[in-house]
Amino acid sequence: MIPLLADPLPATSRSNESVAALPAGIRIAVVHDWLYTIGGAERVLAAMLGCLPQADLFCLFDVLSPADRTKIGLNRSTTTSFLQRMPFIRQRHRMYLPLMPIAVEQLDLSGYDLVISSSHAVAKGVLTGPAQLHLAYVHSPMRYAWDLQHQYLRETGVAHGIKGAIARSLLHRMRLWDVRTAHGPDAYMANSAFVAWRIRKVYGRDAVVVHAPVRVPPTCPRVTKQRFFLTASRLVPYKNVQLLVEAFRQLPDETLLVVGTGPELPRLRAMAGSNVTFLDYLPDAELLDLMGAARAFLFASEEDFGIVPLEAQAQGTPVIALGRGGVRETIVTTGPAPTGIFFDQATPEAVADAVRRFDRLEPAISSEACHRNAQRFAEDRFEANFTSFVGAHYAAFNARMGQAEAKVLPLARTREEAPDLVL
Repeated sequence: MIPLLADPLPATSRSNESVAALPAGIRIAVVHDWLYTIGGAERVLAAMLGCLPQADLFCLFDVLSPADRTKIGLNRSTTTSFLQRMPFIRQRHRMYLPLMPIAVEQLDLSGYDLVISSSHAVAKGVLTGPAQLHLAYVHSPMRYAWDLQHQYLRETGVAHGIKGAIARSLLHRMRLWDVRTAHGPDAYMANSAFVAWRIRKVYGRDAVVVHAPVRVPPTCPRVTKQRFFLTASRLVPYKNVQLLVEAFRQLPDETLLVVGTGPELPRLRAMAGSNVTFLDYLPDAELLDLMGAARAFLFASEEDFGIVPLEAQAQGTPVIALGRGGVRETIVTTGPAPTGIFFDQATPEAVADAVRRFDRLEPAISSEACHRNAQRFAEDRFEANFTSFVGAHYAAFNARMGQAEAKVLPLARTREEAPDLVL
């Protein structure tokens, strides 16, 4: 069974008692892969830093705009690696993937007592010494080097030929490095049981589940439901928005709103029927209002956790999702208080069938049940669980270090005290 950290503090508490119990003057470093856009990992990072106001922040490169920093409350500077000075790092950072292992190993963390890595790529590979505690929060093992390698190569256009051979060789080396560094962290946290299982399979390490934080209003919003379905994501191939657009060609009497921007937008517009509307980028407040008004939120990608479906439930809106990955932990499909339904196949026909099934099941799904389910993943739950994990592991680490020091016998100081000692 994957260990799930039980709530050590009431859900309504925002206490940092466990971290407050850390010794005064403890030096803490938080290492994140990179900062160039806001995603789920960056929201988790912001929550971590909220729990650790004394921590210094490190990453490979930081090109996050001031507006995005403000949006997630990232109000501190970062120490970056040599990649920060590389050309085109903002636009083409993935071209520097072969340099990322050495870049993260060059971050000098020798002056810190506690290191916490926030990793979906290479951050867990930072170098720490025996007197330093390293706790790794893993959003995902680097999926493009492991189970999504073939999809990644297809989508980047390097699945064949000389470029394909070079890319496969580089990803092979990344896998070797990733496994070699898996024993660096003293303990692992995972954002979902799905990721904890992937950590076990790839790294052979156990992880405690500390679910990612979700913004949940204190009470269920009272919004009049309207006759549309909603999806929102970056418009890139692996998000599978194409699947939803194609499905609604089979549902001419239903309406789909698509919120998001990305390279797939022109192609999706070209294939969409008249019942699909694209809204591009929306501010968070407007998106949350749309979530509350939608009949249901549609989600077609296999995610490690998936914050957006929970944000929809927090607004009292059920979710129709591909039944793979982290959503199986966050959407209730059975029992007296369901919050959504799954479709099992990533096909337009399966999506269309799920929408028709939802039409029949909709009266049995209440907004209150959706909101109540989302509260299990609220920000204060994350703060309580994260701080409890950090505090408990630091106390245990210090105890082990103290026991180890007590077992070291004092060295003889002179030849007379140890006549058999060879100098």
